[in-house]
Amino acid sequence: MEPRFNLFDSPTAAKIARRFYNVSSVLDGSTLPKSLRELVELRVGQLNGCGFCVDIHTKEAAAAGESALRLNLVAAWRHSTVFTEAERAALALAEEGTRLGDHGVTDATWAEVRRHFDDDQVGALVCLVSLINAATRMNVIVHNPGGTYEIGMFAGTSN
Repeated sequence: MEPRFNLFDSPTAAKIARRFYNVSSVLDGSTLPKSLRELVELRVGQLNGCGFCVDIHTKEAAAAGESALRLNLVAAWRHSTVFTEAERAALALAEEGTRLGDHGVTDATWAEVRRHFDDDQVGALVCLVSLINAATRMNVIVHNPGGTYEIGMFAGTSN
């Protein structure tokens, strides 16, 4: 697959992409664990078929201490035993928040999220799912391929 377009070739898209990164970096200050954030972002990347996002969040999750076993089982988290109840609630929110057209976020999923996370963490999860869905869509539209990401590659991105 050949990339269609580099968003940084457009002054407008480049400004938005930089601001988008800066907005998402706010999540680093939340009490939501980095490894959980990476698992959620990995699952959304998988669902949306975004090779670039799967590349990023697999590598970032591993750097945050996630095991190969857990990373390999994210796609089949409902049928595995390696995730906590809280992680399962977050992954369910990620899936339902990504597939809004199917049935939206169910009351059962929302109740599980509320049971395991405080208000700030719930807000962070909602924003995380929304942001990664936007990022995956941008990358899939322009055919941004996976395989070239290096840990911390976007750390210098600024307005």
